[in-house]
Parts: sequence; C-alpha cells; structure tokens
Amino acid sequence: MTMLRLAHLARLAGCAGVLALCSGSAVGQNTPAQGNAPAARAPVGSAGEAAAAVGGRAPGDPPESFSIMPVTQNVDVSDAQRLNADSNLNDWLLHGRTFDNQRFSPLTQINASNVKKLRPSAIIQTGITKSFENTPIVVDGVMYTETGDNNVQAWDAVTGKQLWAYAPKLGFSNLCCGQQSRGVGVGYGKVFVAQLDGHVVALDARTGKVLWKTEHKDTLPEPYHFYSFTMAPQVYNGMVLVGNAGAEWPTRGFVEALDERTGKVIWRFNTTAAPDEPGGDTWSGDSWKFGGSSVWNTPAIDPKNDLIIFATGNPNPDLDGQTRKGDNAYTDSIVAIHGKTGKLAWWNQQVPHDVWDYDACAPVVLFDTVDETGKVVPAAAEMGKVGWGFIVNRLTGKLIRKTEPFVTIFPNQFRIPDQTPTVYVPGNKGGAMWSPPAYSPITKNLYTMGINEAHIFTVRPLPEIYKPGTPIVGQYSGGSMATDLKTFPPNGTFSAIDMTTGKITWQYKSPRPMYGGVLATGSNLIFTGEMTGDFSAFDAKTGKILWQYNLGAGVCTPPITYRVKGKQYIAVGASGCHGGEILMQNDGRPVFGDVMAIFALPE
Repeated sequence: MTMLRLAHLARLAGCAGVLALCSGSAVGQNTPAQGNAPAARAPVGSAGEAAAAVGGRAPGDPPESFSIMPVTQNVDVSDAQRLNADSNLNDWLLHGRTFDNQRFSPLTQINASNVKKLRPSAIIQTGITKSFENTPIVVDGVMYTETGDNNVQAWDAVTGKQLWAYAPKLGFSNLCCGQQSRGVGVGYGKVFVAQLDGHVVALDARTGKVLWKTEHKDTLPEPYHFYSFTMAPQVYNGMVLVGNAGAEWPTRGFVEALDERTGKVIWRFNTTAAPDEPGGDTWSGDSWKFGGSSVWNTPAIDPKNDLIIFATGNPNPDLDGQTRKGDNAYTDSIVAIHGKTGKLAWWNQQVPHDVWDYDACAPVVLFDTVDETGKVVPAAAEMGKVGWGFIVNRLTGKLIRKTEPFVTIFPNQFRIPDQTPTVYVPGNKGGAMWSPPAYSPITKNLYTMGINEAHIFTVRPLPEIYKPGTPIVGQYSGGSMATDLKTFPPNGTFSAIDMTTGKITWQYKSPRPMYGGVLATGSNLIFTGEMTGDFSAFDAKTGKILWQYNLGAGVCTPPITYRVKGKQYIAVGASGCHGGEILMQNDGRPVFGDVMAIFALPE
C-alpha cells in the first residue's frame, strides 16, 4: 500500500480495503557484526529518541501511522497469556501459535464432515501487491498483519474492516532476497516490527502509533547497511527476540534480546564462533568475523528449560570456502541458547563447511518423541534445504534420527562445486525453505512443504578474505547459483513424516514448488496453499484432499485459525510467491496479489 493510498484510506469510513463475500474467487535477508557485542548496550528507544525518529521525516511526508477505527478490545497480551497460548482456543498469539512452533490448533468446529462447506466470509485487500510471508497474529478478534516493506495493518478478524495502518519510510539496506517480512510480535499492548532497514519498532497495539524505535548505533554493528531483519520477532519474558536474515554480505550473524519497554539490548548471541568460544577452531584466520550464519526464522522456546532454539543459515562466502577453512560453527545448525543470558547451550550442525548454500532456514519445531532406545525425550526438529529433516534431543542437541528424503536428491549433492557449471538437486532453493511446517500431537506427523528445483553452481574463486572498508564486489560473491528450468520443471512436495520413525506417511505432489506454511487442527485437518493459487484441506492421516479453493494468486503465506464469539475462522494470504515469479508468469498466473482471505462455515 503506498503512502498516498494509506492517507486516502485514513479518510475513508469503516470498510477500507475490504470485499465481503459468501462465495467466489479473489485475485487479487541481512546479517551482523564484527566481534562480540557486550552483554548490555547503551539505552535506546527513549521517548525523546522516538520523537526524534518520527520527527526526522522530510517536510511534507505523510505520517507513518494512520488510525482508522478505534480498537476497543484487550490487546495487551501478558507473559502468562503467551505461556498458556495452547489452552487459548480463541486467539493466535504467537508466530507458531505456541512457543513450540507446532502450528497446531485444538479447534474442531471445522472438520472432515463439513469442510466442503467452507467459504470466504471476507477478503481483505491490503493494497500492497507484493509477496508477503506473514503469519497473522490474532488477539481478541483483532488481526495484525505485515506485508512487504514492513507495512503493518490491523483488521477486524471477522469483517475485515481496517482499524489502523503503519507505513514506515525505510532507510537503505543491502537486501539479498526481496522485501520479505514474516510477521510481527504482539505483547504488553505493543506490536513489535523487525524492519528491513535494521530498525526494530514498537507500535501501540490500539493505534499503530510509534512508541519506540531502535537506533543502529545501539543495536547493530557497522557497516549498518549490511544488516536487515525479515523474521517475525518472538516476545518472551519481557524480551523481544530478533535475528538477522540473509548471509550474502560479509557480516556476523546474531540473535539478540531487546527490552520490550525501551528497545535496549539485553544480550546478543553471535552465530559464528570466535576463537575463544566453543567451535572457534572451525574457522581459519579471521573468517569468523565475516562468516554469515543468518537467522531466517522465529525461534522456538522451551520455557520449562529456558531454552531458545533456532536454525542458522549458510556461511559466507557461498560456494568458495577456501577463505574459511573448517566446519564453520555455528552455521547450518540447530542452536540452543539460554534465555536469561543468551549463552550457548548446544549446537547440532547439519552441513559442516557448507559450500552449497544449504541454509537451515525453516523454523525449529518442538515436541516429544522416542529416542533410539525407545525412551520418550524432549525433541527439536528442523526440515532442511538438503532434503531431509533433523530430529535432535532438545536438552543435549544429540541427533536422534534423520527423516527420509522428502524431495529429489541427485547423487552429486555434496560434490564440491568448482568453476565448471554443474547441476545440483536440491539446489539453493531446494528441500525445505523458510516455510513453517506443522506438527500434530494426534498423528505424531510433521507436515512439511518441499521444493524440487535444479540449480547450476559455478564457482568464481575469491582472491582473499574480505577486508573491511573495501568494496565487496569481486571479493564476496563466491560464484553463481542460477535456476535451471531445463533439467526438469520445478515442482513441489507436501509430506507427512512420522517423527517417531522418520518415515514418510504420505506425500502429495504439486506441479510447482511449495512455499508458504502449514496449519494442523484437532479435527485431523491440514491446511496449506500452493503456487497454483489453490488453498486446500487435507486429511491428516491419509493425505486425501477434502476441500480446495482457488484464490487466483499464489498462496504462499502460512494459514492460521482462531475463534471469535464461538465461531471458527481460517485465514491465509494470497499474494504470489517470492522465488516463483518466472514460474507463475510462465503459467499465465498473476505474479503478485494483495489478498488476505478469511474463511468460515456458513450460518
């Protein structure tokens, strides 16, 4: 939504950007730092700084926030509410609904016997025609969404009427992979936004007004323009957790905790190991200072053991690893840190010395499973770009089992790339990407999206390690990873995988790569979307499609479910699929859309 359109919407009454329907179709990452940060940093986000940040806009610029209708609901969301999110059947309070990132809802009103009656009750048109990877947050009937370029909007979660909007004027940042944003965090009467320009912002949950905004000098290493955020913040125990996304620049990845009241840094954990840290001997020379290892997605949290668990991205530079000899801890890993201190608990590396861009970029999911002895243990799982999933003991990090491959894997998968163009499958957009899976405690299956897409890797040897203050062009590219449309047409999989055995229970095959996310419900329904525009409900046990609705544009946004006044709703975005623009265009489909669809059973 442009600034002008937002200003126009602010003048409209009531039903801004909404098309109410009973039936029919609607068409509608970067890294941080040099060296370790101290345990605490200078205060940031005072009222004076917030005023200066807002007041610093150019004369004539429209305001960042527009209040359209009053929010009268209780949208404060306390720590206790988040800890007990599983027993709250009305709201979707966290990125993964609960801290374990399972994306499982106990709701059963929509079930196998009536799902065929499901139809849109409202179609929200955000006005921003651009792919968005947002998971909505719903609090007491208010839905908070984030579209491209960090435009945040609040809606009535039943009627789709717009309540307020925030349209930031972003500063410059080097972006690797588009203006992606995966959602907001909500707590303490605030909406927290981790922005593409490296700022973190707290908005008033009732009005959208800016309450505080971090300053780069207090929260980011230099040079600031290499740093950006795409993940949805996690709100936990008075902290706002954020991590950088995209390891394409000479940076040092991190997860940091900000004070929810001020934005002040409480602690920072760096995701490349320094020489005096565990794993520090896995980097040659000073390569750890610029080693990448971004954090694409929202961490899972084990409150009982005060563990924050997340996955990390590839080392930098890609393809050519000569300047960073060693395994390169903690890249391509599942990592656990202690919530109070941000100190390392353990890490489990999936791909040592990655030269294939095989990030661990899907969200970590927590559940209990049986280990190799048959004992029930607390576990964590991450579905990898490499094409299979990793299940570890979440107290120790020890690998319990790998899953069966859920995508096609060529025999040369781990051949070291060189200057000869070579086809790799999975490629750098293969296996499981950023899309959040879902886990059902009923079936013990984890439901994950998959991508079969070939890429051609060609190395351009790097002359030396990056030198700070010099141009990165020619020093830090490592090579090219071109999409290959000739070896086979890119396609996708949707798999149910038994976490007690690692074996595939059933698998659906899509004509195009599958991005977006998954929702599991207590009525044994699984919801997900496709690049084709189809939004579908599957039988959780058999994989049979029970219902399907085409939204015109690619459905590559995670679905959620919630309840208002006793009625269950399903919401999902249809805005196209970043990474699939050429494929959708070749198929004659809209490349992008601007829809958030709300579904319900008829009265």
